[in-house]
This record gives sequence, C-alpha cells and structure tokens, in this order.
Amino acid sequence: MSSSHKLRQLLANPEIIVIPGIYDCLSAKLAENIGFDVVATSGFGIAASTLGLPDYGFLTATEMLYSVGRIAQSVSVPLIADLDTGYGNALNVMRTIKDAVQLGVAGVLLEDQEWPKKCGHFEGKRVIPTSEHAGKIRAAVEARGESGLVIIARTDARGPLGLEEAIARGHAYIEAGADILFVEAPQSVAELKAIASAFPHTPLVANIVEGGKTPPLSASELQDLGFKIVFFPLTGLLAVTQTLTACLSHIKEQGTTANLTDIVNFQDFQALVGVPQFLQMEQKFKS
Repeated sequence: MSSSHKLRQLLANPEIIVIPGIYDCLSAKLAENIGFDVVATSGFGIAASTLGLPDYGFLTATEMLYSVGRIAQSVSVPLIADLDTGYGNALNVMRTIKDAVQLGVAGVLLEDQEWPKKCGHFEGKRVIPTSEHAGKIRAAVEARGESGLVIIARTDARGPLGLEEAIARGHAYIEAGADILFVEAPQSVAELKAIASAFPHTPLVANIVEGGKTPPLSASELQDLGFKIVFFPLTGLLAVTQTLTACLSHIKEQGTTANLTDIVNFQDFQALVGVPQFLQMEQKFKS
C-alpha cells in the first residue's frame, strides 16, 4: 500500500491525528519509533536546520524537495510535506506535485501567500487572489493523477484580511478539490469554533506553535471542536535547540563530558540508525 493510501486510511478513522513537525531524517525516525502514525516536515525547521535562516522563503523548490525526499525514504510512516506556495504559478505547482509523488510523499501543504512567503505566525504576510490559489489547487489535483496524494489547502488570509475572508477562501479551495483545509493562525478558541462550524463536513487542520497566535489546545480539545489533524510543527525543533544549547554550554564551561548524563547512550543511538543491521549485511556480502 502506498504512503498516500495509508494516510487516507488514517483520515477515515474517527480519532484526531496528532502529527509532529520534523525537519530531518533523524527527527523523523525518532517520531516513527515513538509511535506516531504520520510525520510532517516543517518548512521553518528545514530552513533553520539546513540554512540557519528563518522561514522567509529562502529555501528553493530543489532544496525543499531534496530534504523531503530523503526524509520520506528514511521512514515507513506517511509523510506530509510543507511545500510552501508550490514555488510559482499553477504550472510550477504541477511540476512540484509530480516530483512529490515520485519521492513517495503521502500529502502536501500548499498555501496562498505571496512569494517569498513567511512563517504563518509572523506579521506582515500577504496573500495572492483567491482565484489564483484555487487554480493552483486544481493544478495539484490534476498533477497527482492516480497516486492518491492528499492535498491540504492552507490559507494565511486570517492575518492580513480577517477570519471571514479566510473562511471564504477555505470554501473556494475545497471546491477546487483540496482534501483537507488548513486555516492558519486563528487567534482564539472562538475563531477555532467558527472555522469548525463553517466546515462541518471537511477535514480540518489545527496548527499549534508554542508562542504563536493560536491557543495551545490539546488534541482532545481540538477533536471535540471538530478538527481532524493537529500539527505541532516546531515543538521538536525548539526542544532540540534548548537541549543542544545546554549540552554545548556544559562542554564549554566544564571542558569534559565525564559528568554529562542527560544524553542518549551511544549503543542505543547506533540501534536507532541501524548499525547492527548494516553490520549483519556487511558480513553477509563479504567474500
């Protein structure tokens, strides 16, 4: 079964799907080992980890797809890829989607910001006309063919144009063929309820960014409101940054790791990345 069809099966279940944001193969493998059924790339995380830059549209389509492809091949659970605006007009979107299908991606996010885009919880976002993004969604639907790729339409209109406009855009994007709707950065529980009420029969995404604009509700609370997916896109990245800062500070101050205990055992890490299996294979193919 393809990863897209695995994702569609999960979407058919009644429970909300909790999806961590990951940004490289290691974070994806950790999420899979812990038991998450789906992972999703964070464009912010990939920009920060590969370029050391913020989510300001610095990543090219080639760079993003290269990272996404490696991550998709490193795990067996479905991967949802943040593909920003699709990197151009409807024709560019078609190529981006075809590449994503070939890479084994299960689902994609396509947002309606102007390029260069910004993180959905930043100020100063600008969006393209509704009709233009609806055309991109139609192009994505055509480009996915029979692959079953799940298309998530994201609108960032709440910030610059208000909630009413964001909801109107959501209806247009679902009519254009998107499977799931993602209204980015609602600013209160009342707004989350309004979105859910406006789309009673549409799978909806909630995006929880620590310190962001959306109230940090739990998965069960969001399910009760009517949401189907909750992303925690930056939690892992923020936690790793805190832990690595503490580790490096310890080395700098102490000049030793002899008393550094809050780290993963080296043997356990080897098991995580498959060293025992590769050693067995190496012995198997020795002459």
